[in-house]
Amino acid sequence: MTSSISMVHLEPDRLGEGPQWNVREQRLYWVDAFAPAIRRLDPADGSVRSFQLADDVGSFVFCEDGSLIGGTRAGFQRIRMREDGGADCTVIADPLARDRRLLLNDGKCDRRGRYWCASVHSDFIGRQAELFRLDPDLSVTRMDGDFVIGNGIAFSPDDSRMYLADSRDETVWVYDFDLDRGRIAGKRRFFSTAGIEGRVDGATCDTDGNYWCALVHGAAVACISPAGRIIERIALPVRHPTMVTFGGPRLDQLYVTTARQLLPEDERAAWPQAGALLRIDGIGATGVAEPFFGAP
Repeated sequence: MTSSISMVHLEPDRLGEGPQWNVREQRLYWVDAFAPAIRRLDPADGSVRSFQLADDVGSFVFCEDGSLIGGTRAGFQRIRMREDGGADCTVIADPLARDRRLLLNDGKCDRRGRYWCASVHSDFIGRQAELFRLDPDLSVTRMDGDFVIGNGIAFSPDDSRMYLADSRDETVWVYDFDLDRGRIAGKRRFFSTAGIEGRVDGATCDTDGNYWCALVHGAAVACISPAGRIIERIALPVRHPTMVTFGGPRLDQLYVTTARQLLPEDERAAWPQAGALLRIDGIGATGVAEPFFGAP
């Protein structure tokens, strides 16, 4: 099947990240991590609104009341967007050591409404990144650690697996996932990017259990089978794609956030669409609706 790539929003993000399709609103949300801002696309008319935040943000999840919970440099924050383009943000839990170079980064909700979110040290010093689970009662549990940067969190459609990529370590890990108890076990290597162009950044799973991921530094999106083999690679007109998510009425469109900040100044002329929001149609795959935080 032949896929096609569209430029959906050309105003460049410094570091576009965390796209999520809201199935109730039929709109796409994502972040510019270092603007910092939440952005919202309405595909019905192509309009994009931005909501300014006070702290750098790595990811977010939807809440039942229309607010968001974001993983930020200040910890987990409740985010309520305002019509004037601002946002009211309240810290609800902060599991980070008080080093302002630490940031909550990639994250996703499981289908019991828990927010799994990994951290990163802005200077990539040591193995300080950790994986946390924020429960609907707003308690936080440390689930794993010893990463350089936590990325690529995704759940298999049958809820038997959770994936997490350590981009700097060239590794995607997979865990056995216990949905009822919110536990992970049996950590093992799923995929390595050693020897290929690009590293796994943000990711999601389709209904067949394939793992779709952005290959940052690699100008491509990859589809990896449950057996850990690349079964498709789609070249992109941007050097640094950062994360993918399924959207559209049938969840068969793949949205891709990208980054401009990662390009050196002398490479920006060669990649003029860096930082744009992309959409890939015709990939022959369908995604799974993203759960809401606290949803049963």
